[in-house]
Amino acid sequence: MSSRRFRFPELRAQTALAAPWAVIVLVACWPGVARGQACCAGGSVITPARLEAMENELVGVQAKMDGVVAQYTTSSKAIANTRGQGEYDFEQDVFGAVRVLGRGQVAVLVPINETWRQTLSTGSAFGGGIGDVNLSARWDFLGADEHEWIPGIALLAGVTFPTGKPADEAAPPLAVDATGVGTYQLNAALALERAFGPWLVNATAMVAKRTERNQQTLGTQFTFLAALAYTFPNASALALSASYIFEGDATDAQGADVPNSSKGETTLALSGLWPIGGEWRIIGSTFANPPFDEFGTNETVDLGLTAGVIRSWM
Repeated sequence: MSSRRFRFPELRAQTALAAPWAVIVLVACWPGVARGQACCAGGSVITPARLEAMENELVGVQAKMDGVVAQYTTSSKAIANTRGQGEYDFEQDVFGAVRVLGRGQVAVLVPINETWRQTLSTGSAFGGGIGDVNLSARWDFLGADEHEWIPGIALLAGVTFPTGKPADEAAPPLAVDATGVGTYQLNAALALERAFGPWLVNATAMVAKRTERNQQTLGTQFTFLAALAYTFPNASALALSASYIFEGDATDAQGADVPNSSKGETTLALSGLWPIGGEWRIIGSTFANPPFDEFGTNETVDLGLTAGVIRSWM
């Protein structure tokens, strides 16, 4: 079973870093319609809480649901659920972002999490509550097509606060009211983007460190994401993305590694954005962890959907 895992790191990291599944390219590039749209709608479909080129503020809500179909073992084997075993995770996010000093953005994300879990030995239970709140910032040094051959470059930083309930404080035996990790998490990331007409290519790398809890410190977490987005003439967009998260072994109070505590997870996603007028947009995605060996370690295998709506201001 999972507590509050690192679900959709890039959306959560960049929405929260300003990541879930994510914050942002910031140059108003309008000489060609498709070119301008690629660095705006294309970036937004990859990271929903991201301000588009001429936007100054936004607020949004997003709902997410995923079902657990298998478990990655310590040896990276994908083991399907047994009869009578199941889990569904739900999340509702409220987020907002504001532009600062032209090229900067600051964002906040507040999640509410719920879990339904069942085992043959203990039956089923449902619970939830507020999750770990994220505060983040992003600075774009270059936009996606601002320079003739240098890609867009952005630095991101953020902190996740332990506002959720960690698994060791949740109600036994199924811990369905666990909604957080229980530690502060500091994040830093480098994002590169390049526009080619209506196409946008994104590559992001992030590192995260957590503070100590109960004389144990979780391992350093690394996230790598690659995405390809296409923007249509009406400013709607589609994106394919693949991300991989790796977390090293935890360490105890003496600094020794906790054996077999490392984690890994691969996520594939198809995301879409549909504009409504110039101020609203609908977002959605479907995502999955490949249910095959070697695609994860000590994590659950999920299939899920997200849907949301965003209101922005110029």
